[in-house]
Amino acid sequence: MKKIAFLILLVSFITGCDSFLDSDNLVKKDTSNFPETSQDALDALTGVYTVLPSVNVNQCTFLVSELLSDDRLGGGTLVDRSWGAIDQLKKINDDMFPDFWKKMYQGIFRANMLLETLDVVKTWEKPELKDQIAAEARFLRAYFYFDLCRMFGTVPLVLTTEAVNNPRAEVKDLYAQIADDLIYAIQTLPNRRYEAKDGQLGHATKWAAESLLARVYLFYTGYYKQDVLPLPDGGSVTKQEVINWLDDCINNSGHGLVSNFGNLWPYANSATAPDYKFAVDNNLNWVGDDQNNETIFAIKYSAMGNHSTSIYYSNQPVLYFSIREQPDYENIFPFGQGWGAGTVSTSLIEDWEASEPNDFRRTASILDVNNPDENIKSYTWGASMQIQETGYWQKKYIAINAHQAKSDGTTACVNYSCVLYGRTPDFQIDNTQDQVIIRYADVLLMMAELKKDVSYLNRVRERAGLAPLAVYTDKALQDERRWELAFEGVRYYDLLRWGIAAEALGKQNGVKVKNNGVDDVMNMGNLVQRLQETGGFMPIPKTQIDLSAGVLEQTPGWGNEALY
Repeated sequence: MKKIAFLILLVSFITGCDSFLDSDNLVKKDTSNFPETSQDALDALTGVYTVLPSVNVNQCTFLVSELLSDDRLGGGTLVDRSWGAIDQLKKINDDMFPDFWKKMYQGIFRANMLLETLDVVKTWEKPELKDQIAAEARFLRAYFYFDLCRMFGTVPLVLTTEAVNNPRAEVKDLYAQIADDLIYAIQTLPNRRYEAKDGQLGHATKWAAESLLARVYLFYTGYYKQDVLPLPDGGSVTKQEVINWLDDCINNSGHGLVSNFGNLWPYANSATAPDYKFAVDNNLNWVGDDQNNETIFAIKYSAMGNHSTSIYYSNQPVLYFSIREQPDYENIFPFGQGWGAGTVSTSLIEDWEASEPNDFRRTASILDVNNPDENIKSYTWGASMQIQETGYWQKKYIAINAHQAKSDGTTACVNYSCVLYGRTPDFQIDNTQDQVIIRYADVLLMMAELKKDVSYLNRVRERAGLAPLAVYTDKALQDERRWELAFEGVRYYDLLRWGIAAEALGKQNGVKVKNNGVDDVMNMGNLVQRLQETGGFMPIPKTQIDLSAGVLEQTPGWGNEALY
């Protein structure tokens, strides 16, 4: 049976009976006629990549993992119940993550389809292109499975386009396949050094595969308390092999640390920085999304977001993590409008100030609405019924405004994308910032952890203006990852693999907040118990369990006792 890849619309004139009766398929492209050319194969690969930004933002791993971490609260309003539920490892219904499940398996299906049909291509303009496309497809398949495993623990393992009804696979089999796909990518993708404005930006590279494999290794061996990462043939990936791959990335990739930590983030862009006191005081100049040699792999967004095509061309997590409906955003310039999710816990501020009181990264990562260096004119608490408000917002992934001249001589406060890229203002789809998945600083810190070598840790500290540490300790490494990578979607998984999630998450109880402008404290319930019951993983959508006729089993700990 032919598998339909996608449909295209044709506009044609029927000029005779022979044409009308022609049995050739002129409307559908399927596996009998696609892909035929190398460009077809590249188009199919693009179809796999398009899954990355398309997940419903309430279900994507970036937002979910940030809300699960000890450094963020649920935020939003009382109607945003799923954020509060996730923050407490609870559920609002039995079907909280259907789109995430669907999109991850859509990506896996597309990758499998591409891998199965590469031999259909009749001619390759470049002989090496076939292997490169296969390597990128396998990288993406590994990426999708790793996200699924971190979300649900275990999931069905599907490596063909054949319709199957598989139960959850064993942990070792899932991670063996992830490792195998990434090793193939490492061994196949070219040794091409990073170059700014590369036409392949956003594509998987050898360096991205090496870095992601290190992240997979650390999570698997840490969470499951193993010494090696398994492979499908019964072999394994050792720590030394991972170290060797990271060494290759560190020394040969062309990636490196941006000189100033503050230049990593869009609030330092050329349209905003001249009017933003913090950027002026610290002489900041954003490196941009496409000239950032610290980015090893990122989900790319653009200025093409549109309500009639797709809002997911824009960075939707940025919208959700931005400050909720202030009366006048000029008063909190340069920060823009959003839905108020993921307010910052004061426990992070307290821990950071106690550990590193002079760390520039704290003020470069966190907006304190009462900090005079931010030059906030006025901040309205409880705007649009905001809850779990602490007065602290993260600054890495937040809407950033700039001043745009108007024809009447005044200026408008609009998203910087409207000034730099010509967008028509619409705060819901204006955010174009890349979501960085792995950056070079993370690679250095993973190497420090694997080798227990303080020199890699000190390279990151030096950029932050901090004194070098004399010796490596696990506590120093854990703190450094918390400060450097705050709000980048890695903290919760670090807590799980280090085995300290219960202790860290428990500190959210008693945090002082304002709910709709009224003083209150956080009551998170028994998070230690919830972690023990669930292992820190989320519930599989009940719709998928029903579709499987009970073949799929629910994640432990997600019965009625988990209702929010």
